[in-house]
Amino acid sequence: MLNEYLNEIIAGIAIITTVVIFLIVKIKTTQTSKTNDEEQVLEFEYKTEHKHEKELIEEETTNQNDEPEDEMIEVGFSGSEEGDFGEEIESQETPLEETPSQHIITRRDVPSHAKITKQNFCEFSGERILVAEDNLINQKVLTGLLAGSGIEVIIANDGQEALDILENDSDFLMILMDAHMPRVDGFEATRAIRKEEKYNHILIVALSGDTAADDIRKMTEAGMAEHLEKPLRMETLYDIFYAYTGQDKTEEESDYIEVVMTKELNGDKGLEVCGGDEEFYREILSEFIHTYENSTQELGELLQNEELDKAGKLLLDVIGITANIGADQLNAIAMDIKNSLSDTQEKSYLTLADQYKTHLENLIKDIKEYM
Repeated sequence: MLNEYLNEIIAGIAIITTVVIFLIVKIKTTQTSKTNDEEQVLEFEYKTEHKHEKELIEEETTNQNDEPEDEMIEVGFSGSEEGDFGEEIESQETPLEETPSQHIITRRDVPSHAKITKQNFCEFSGERILVAEDNLINQKVLTGLLAGSGIEVIIANDGQEALDILENDSDFLMILMDAHMPRVDGFEATRAIRKEEKYNHILIVALSGDTAADDIRKMTEAGMAEHLEKPLRMETLYDIFYAYTGQDKTEEESDYIEVVMTKELNGDKGLEVCGGDEEFYREILSEFIHTYENSTQELGELLQNEELDKAGKLLLDVIGITANIGADQLNAIAMDIKNSLSDTQEKSYLTLADQYKTHLENLIKDIKEYM
């Protein structure tokens, strides 16, 4: 009996002990789990907080590195290409500096006036002009027209000579610049002059028989502000003087002397070009005979040898001179030959050269009879 109760008591104690041990283990396990959970929560909060701080630091660092450059580019400059510093957006307007191609020259309107004679040029006494012209007769025409006027005329035989003169003396009202000259032509000389600011006060006037719109445009682009057509007209030369000087004009009527009129020679026209000075007109006619009496042979050789550039230069001179003296027929045929020089297939200029010979011989005959 006692043994039976003893066994039950031992079994009960074992059960209770087991329960107690279970409870103890359970409590410890719960505490450990709670501690781990708290540590994980703290670790998560720590990592989250520091991650946010790190992001803030990185963002701040990025802003510090990027913002100043962005502001400088957006506010200061607007360049778009490599090596292009751009233009400042906020810039103060300043007047453009005057370039050498801008001229300190004023022009006044020319009122209507009576026919012009040599005496009218006395109004411009004291002025100085530079004439760049390689043709001796054209030089003589200009100096003769202005003789006795008080205008000083300096002659340059080509563009290079004109540039050399300007180096030592630039006190000129204007330069009459022949477009076609040896060594340095009028275009090259004009461009060189217009690059020098010290010559801005000098007017450059083209002196040429080229009257086509494209030719005039080229002269203007080179820097020639005005154009005097060959043959030179007294009225146009006078108008140029008047427009670029400040002196008042005095109107004077003049009577023209009527001289020789033949099929080849219009003496009235030639005398008008010479300002009504018959003695001067005779000098020009004499000079023409001396210079061009044998031009038929020279022209023929140039055409036969197909030296068309030289032939064109000779014809251009003849066109200008014949227009000056009133030799209308020879002027027209010389113009026809020059225009036909591009006809290298048919070579029509060879046939026209025969007509040139006929008209020149008749003109020389008329001039000698008049003289």
